[in-house]
This record gives sequence, structure tokens and C-alpha cells, in this order.
Amino acid sequence: MFEVVIGLEVHVQLNTNTKLFCSCPTSFNHKQNTNTCPTCLALPGALPVLNKEVVHKSIMLGTALDATINKVSYFDRKSYFYPDSPTAYQITQLYTPIVEHGKLQIDFDDGSYKTIRVNRAHIEADAGKNIHDGDISKVDLNRAGTPLLEIVSEPDMRSAEDAILYLKKLHSIIRYLNIGDANMQEGSFRVDVNVSIRPKGDEKLYTRVEIKNINSFKFIQRAIELEVSRQVEAWEDGTYDEEICQETRLFDQVKQETRSMRGKEEAADYRYFPEPDLPKCVVTDEMMQIYTQIPELPDAKKERFVNEYGMNDYNAMVITSAVEMANFFEAMMEENGVSAKTATTWLTVELPARLKGAMNITNSPVDAKKLALLVKRIDDKTISGKAAKEVLDFLMENEDTDVDGVIKTLGLKQVTDTGAIEAMCDEIIAANPEKVEQYKGGKEKLFGFFVGQVMKASKGSANPQVVNEILKVKLD
Repeated sequence: MFEVVIGLEVHVQLNTNTKLFCSCPTSFNHKQNTNTCPTCLALPGALPVLNKEVVHKSIMLGTALDATINKVSYFDRKSYFYPDSPTAYQITQLYTPIVEHGKLQIDFDDGSYKTIRVNRAHIEADAGKNIHDGDISKVDLNRAGTPLLEIVSEPDMRSAEDAILYLKKLHSIIRYLNIGDANMQEGSFRVDVNVSIRPKGDEKLYTRVEIKNINSFKFIQRAIELEVSRQVEAWEDGTYDEEICQETRLFDQVKQETRSMRGKEEAADYRYFPEPDLPKCVVTDEMMQIYTQIPELPDAKKERFVNEYGMNDYNAMVITSAVEMANFFEAMMEENGVSAKTATTWLTVELPARLKGAMNITNSPVDAKKLALLVKRIDDKTISGKAAKEVLDFLMENEDTDVDGVIKTLGLKQVTDTGAIEAMCDEIIAANPEKVEQYKGGKEKLFGFFVGQVMKASKGSANPQVVNEILKVKLD
């Protein structure tokens, strides 16, 4: 009955060494209010100077989004007063942003895809940080002046799933380009969600509600679902015009609700005007030649993995969704004789299952070379898949060990000597005459019993395939 309309505004903190308009460092690890200077404190007479690296990273993102890069863009002043803004305004780009008219493709599990239009990506300065301590509020201005790119989509998403796929793809692109760490918990990838509903078939855009400050994909999805339910309920109850107004709301994950924060300002409320202290930003042809050179992106890498390694689309998408995992996989494949199929399983299933707490694929005790060698030992039948899990567990707990040494220490090398396995099979058959007769009488499920007994006798070291072949011949 209703269609959901979603647009997203994403603020990405760029990983430059210095701030947008001054030479103060962007690190947050320093003592409060120490990464400041007359410019980011807005002291009289201090003037901003644009950080060229911010322009570089903006053009890289615009290239990745297949967008228009404006050769000339301008800065504007957005007036508002908050304690964390020492200037009482923000320098941003309202009228002529550096990047416009891009697009981003999202992919669904069934193989279909959808293109989301990106209206713009503009440069702006971040504010400081308010710290609330009981009845006292403090202000830390270390973050004031940190460079941001605000990436604004068109309202092309029609479900929470669309929104999350868009955000995950954008997050991945930013990491591939290495223009920001995009850490949601630390606030370097902040999402504002604009949600409205309308009767299906209606092209009109109704009142949109903005939900701010959501710091995980899971919470973003839940916030959208709750807000859609609230708006649908108001429409069906006939109270839509009274209850749904243009406002900014927050998501309360404890109470599982969206709650009003304040009325949503219009552009006129901010009294935008051209920034008088900055000249126009001019992108030269030489800059375009250099700055539009970008690394291989997730979609291109996914296609290459499918063609080069014979992967299916799903596995290629999983591996290329994060640049760290894609790099880990390619490092594994540099080892001669590694099977892409086995490597995929151990990289996407077995290793992640063992990464606990602060461990992740970038600081894993088992690096790409070790995991690749473990995969080779599975493929060349040195160890079984079950034994390989024991080896991996040991490697995770004992970083200064090697794969072959652990296999030897744990006694997990697979027995492939058919003579030795045949002798074990004979012993098990001789020790279980009744079960042999039952098997020959038609109880074929007992075959698993004999396999299990041989594997037990070998302490799991016998090659299961060889065991099956020998038992089949002897029992039949």
C-alpha cells in the first residue's frame, strides 16, 4: 500500500594529516584542546588556507562514483551557533560543490542490481565535540576544522535493505580508495537518514523526517523500520498531518523508537552566503590527470576474481566487500599451488570464526602466507580438513610457529600408505563379525561405523578417501 522513500547523507572524515584550513594535526589521541590554532579557534585576523590533499581525495571519490568533477567550485558560509563551533558558522559548499551527479550500484543476493544516484559530494569543516559530564558540558575543539566530505544521495532507495547495501558499498569504496578509515564507532563515517512514505504509484514526495547520529548498519536498518512503521500508522490513523512534520529525530536503541530532537531547519535558516575569506577552488587539467588515478574498486575486483579464479559471484562479492579481505586473499594466491576454492572457504569461514575480541584480519596471528600453506596441505592430502582445524587453532594461540612444524608436533600428518590402512581395516572387520554380517544382509548404513572405527584406530590420521575405497572392496 505504501512506498518508502529514503535518501542518505553521509559525512566522511578524510584521513589527511592536517585540518581543512590550517596545519593542526587531525589526530584525536592528544590531550583535549591541544590540536588547535588561531584559525580553528576563529581568533580575529586568522584566515583559512585550503588543504590541497582534501581536493585530491574529493576528486578520487568523484571518479569512483563516475561523477562530474567541477573544475571550479566555491565555498559558502553556513551560519549556526553551537558551543562546539567557535566560528558560529561552518565553511561548506552549498551552491557549487566539487563533485556532482554521480552514481553507485548496489547488488542483491539474487544477482539483480540497482543504481542509486548521488546528488553531490561537497567539502566542509567539522565542528568540535561536546562532552557531557553530569550537569556540566565541556567542549573539545581538537576536531574543529577536520576535513569532511558530505555525500548526498538522491531519494532513490525504497527499503532499509537498499539503504544498507548503499552504505556498505560506499563504505567499501572509501576504504579501497584509502581516503578515510570510515570507522563508524569513532564517528569518521556518520550517517543521516531521510525517510518518508507515500501511497504506491504516487510520485509526490511527502514530509521527510531526518534521523541523525546512528553509528552502526544494524541500528540504521532498525531506525528506518521503526520510523516507517510510525509514519504508516499515523497515515492509517488519519493523524499524518498532525504527527509527521519536517524534523530531526534520534534513534533510541534501548527503547527501540525514534524520538524528536528539534525542528528541521531550511536552507534560509542558515543564512548561506559566499565565503569571503576563501577564493574559488580551481582544479587544473594536470590535477585531473593525477587525482583521477584510483585503485581497482570492489566491482572491478569482483569481476576479475570471478574470471581469474573461477569463483561464483557470491564468494567474489564476500571477499571483495572489504579491501583488507581482498588483499589477504590475493596474498594467499601468490603462493604456488593454492586452490582458490579451498582458500575461499578457509578465509571466509574458518579464519573469521577464530578472530575474537580486538583481533581482525589485519592483525590476525595467522597471516596470508600461513593460511595459504595450510590450504596447500589440505589439498595435497598431507592433512585432513578436520586435522587442519586443529592446526589452525594451534596457530592462532601460538603465533611463532609454522604450519609443517605444527602438523609434525601434533602428529596430524595423514596416513596414505594403503598397506597400513588395509591392515587397520582388516583388524576392524575381524573384530566385528556380527556387524559385517548385518552389513552384508542389507544394513548399508553400518558402512559409516566401519569408517569411523578405522579413523579412530588411526587417531584421525588415515586418509578418509583411501579408507572408504579399501573398506568398500573388503566388505563387498
